[in-house]
Amino acid sequence: MAITAGMDVVLSNSRGPDTLAELVAELGDHARAGTPAQAANPMHAYDKPPVTELAGKTVIDTLNYYPDRDGRIAALDANTLTSSELVQRHLADSHVVKAFNNIDFRRLVLLPRPAGSVDRSALPIAGNDAAAKEQVTHLLDVFGYDAVDVGTLADSWRTEPNNPVYVQPYMPQLPDGLTMDEAGPWFFESPGVPLTASRVTELVGVAVRGPAGTTPPFLQS
Repeated sequence: MAITAGMDVVLSNSRGPDTLAELVAELGDHARAGTPAQAANPMHAYDKPPVTELAGKTVIDTLNYYPDRDGRIAALDANTLTSSELVQRHLADSHVVKAFNNIDFRRLVLLPRPAGSVDRSALPIAGNDAAAKEQVTHLLDVFGYDAVDVGTLADSWRTEPNNPVYVQPYMPQLPDGLTMDEAGPWFFESPGVPLTASRVTELVGVAVRGPAGTTPPFLQS
């Protein structure tokens, strides 16, 4: 999406830049490989991004907490912090904005629409820094989405697993009776369901905070 929009993109993984040479060549001049400084990590790696290199920068937090994958994190289990507040605590000199965490990767590339389209979808964002949220709002607009500001990082739980705006509203209803072998192709072939800014606002508004990190039923095997 970013490359299609004419942006320069740095790709990274845990194995090193050299392993991404083929992908970078395929993506073209707007792509290059870099260090893990900008890699997307599981929640258990929230304290791995480099503090010094990211100081003063806007950092988009796309993480979601799944204890089965990440192990238990006491502060999240107790709901004393949100996962994004945990990231912000680690990146104390950065401006963390929660975004892109509530939509699956397939619908993310299927749903972009030009500004003003009646079927344009929206994604929620949360953050403590107004200027950083403006930056992310602009980025979403470039990608073909509206942004709905749901508040501070303390409010970002409203966009995480087990809440109404998480993943499901952007997808069609899973047909009854699908086997696991059939569910995979259905996931990739199913179109996105447009979700307007007003509907995102409505779903965020009815969220009720429960236990953090429980895998929602539609993601359970």
